[in-house]
Amino acid sequence: MRIPMIPMGSKSVYLKPVCNYFFFNKKIVVYYTDHHRPVKCGLLRRGSFDSLQPGFLFGAASSSYQVEGAWNQHGRGPSIWDNYTHQYPQRIVNRSNGDIAIDQYHRYKEDVDIMKNMGMDSYRFSISWSRLLPSNLCGGVNMEGIEYYNNLIDELLRNALVDEYGGFLSPRIVDHFKDYAELCFMHFGDRVKHWLTLNEPFTVSNQGYAIGTHAPGRCSAWQKLNCTGGNSAVEPYLVTHHQLLAHASTVKLYKTKYQACQNGAIGLAVVTHWFMDPITTGDYPKSMRTYVGARLPDFTKEQSDSLNGSYDFIGINYYSARYASNPLRNSSDPESYLNDPHAASDWLYIYPKGIHDLMLYTKRKYNDPAIYITENGVDVFTNSSLSLEQALNDPIRVNYYRDHLCHLQAAIRSGANFAWSILDNFEWAEGYRSRFGLNYVDYEGGLTRYPKRSANWFKTFLKKSQRNTKRIKISLDDKAENIMLVYQV
Repeated sequence: MRIPMIPMGSKSVYLKPVCNYFFFNKKIVVYYTDHHRPVKCGLLRRGSFDSLQPGFLFGAASSSYQVEGAWNQHGRGPSIWDNYTHQYPQRIVNRSNGDIAIDQYHRYKEDVDIMKNMGMDSYRFSISWSRLLPSNLCGGVNMEGIEYYNNLIDELLRNALVDEYGGFLSPRIVDHFKDYAELCFMHFGDRVKHWLTLNEPFTVSNQGYAIGTHAPGRCSAWQKLNCTGGNSAVEPYLVTHHQLLAHASTVKLYKTKYQACQNGAIGLAVVTHWFMDPITTGDYPKSMRTYVGARLPDFTKEQSDSLNGSYDFIGINYYSARYASNPLRNSSDPESYLNDPHAASDWLYIYPKGIHDLMLYTKRKYNDPAIYITENGVDVFTNSSLSLEQALNDPIRVNYYRDHLCHLQAAIRSGANFAWSILDNFEWAEGYRSRFGLNYVDYEGGLTRYPKRSANWFKTFLKKSQRNTKRIKISLDDKAENIMLVYQV
């Protein structure tokens, strides 16, 4: 997660994110070296969120390529990630791929049952373009793909829970993306009430076209990263431009043709102001116009108008916080997105206060939009030396979620929270080495699922109390623009 940082005075000043916590009288107290007043949490229960915001949703999230498998079954065509992992297996840890992934295509009923058992309210999943439209519209609709997602949606409800022309490098993607989205609205909109057009589009622009670690693996030759071609000075901005136009076009379609009769809402999940500013103002941030210059595409007035306000809610994926700096650019540096000013750092640093500060920053800067936390989680490496019992014991993930929920509660406005992820899965360039799941998947044992300690913690947390005995105290310090929450169960 790249967090927009707020400049103070003439220089960019940022406090060192140091977080500690201790236990006192069965309470968790989180404190910081920057001397801000602590956020205090008692024993967290979902009922405390319900008291603050009736209807608050807790759910889990996934991505089709990372979990489905069945890459060439029942009419599915190859996706950009199929082609990338098959053509360049050396670019993925252990030369792995998502051909089988965790086989949710065949095991979706089992996975829905796991979520139901944990007490999750909802499931945020993605719909595979290549499973519905193997060859775009000219190749016809794959009705077996439609049937799969119909079955998945119905199962959730029963349980109360392109390489053809350069992809996003080409403006042709805008209309094709809208056609694909309309197919989804037509077939699933009667039951699906919350839509995200794009999830982390920044990741596509950066990892796919600036540093080449994700499909299609493009970057400039001078970076010597063994990429498949590309131009890091131009392509990340062009890809972002077309993603934004595809988003705006799709939102306009939904609002004019489907929203009134389907009674749903639409937004996108973002990580940077690179995307937030266009959908809230109709243009890129002024700082980007200054630094990137002619390499940053322009919007026509019609495009700007369609982008401005093109959401019902904003999805925010929060994992970590970042240091930011204001380096002077060396005139001898090659032009590249990587050399343009932006926050960057290896991730993932555990900093719960960041989710609190990000909520307040988004509320103030972007006129208090409805917010969904669409991803939040922490990973550990696969360790084959651990026994199954040891692998299921993940206190770091329990602490991560507990501390982040404590700070989210302190800044709560409205919306939902989605854990990434319900199950271990294929983690892009990391393959199966990195595990984010609340539930353990035994890759060597028939993909059997086992609940981790964190899954059991969440199950306990999500139990709905039958007694309304909670006392919540909220104080708002307007001058400091900070929300403090102290509560006790």
